[in-house]
Amino acid sequence: MASRLNPYISFSGDAKQAMEFYKEVFGGDLAINTFGAFGSDTPPGFADKVMHSMLETSGGFTLMAADTPPGMEYKAGNNISVSLSGDDMTELRGYWDKLSGSGTVAVPLEKQMWGDVFGMCTDKFGITWMVNISEQQA
Repeated sequence: MASRLNPYISFSGDAKQAMEFYKEVFGGDLAINTFGAFGSDTPPGFADKVMHSMLETSGGFTLMAADTPPGMEYKAGNNISVSLSGDDMTELRGYWDKLSGSGTVAVPLEKQMWGDVFGMCTDKFGITWMVNISEQQA
């Protein structure tokens, strides 16, 4: 899979409803994973909230979203990040190193409970970036 760049929107508890609305608007395939789907590390009251969702359309649009987890600030207007994802470890780690090098790391780039390598940082210009590296498919 080639690396892709797309918007990632944070919501304050209504990510599922928002993504279902965007599916009605744009069409496509919507995948939603809740915090509860990942088991024992679910924050209290978040079992049915969206940990990650992705809408992919036949027109080539990709939109990702989640509910803001406890401990992270939700502020309307500042709730969009840029997501870099793919399976090219070298390419994506290179982007990560450059983006996070002069910025602030919120989540270190490391293996996560869903199996991918993931990290989140804010670059020197205040833009939040999420990098997700999946294993290459054979």
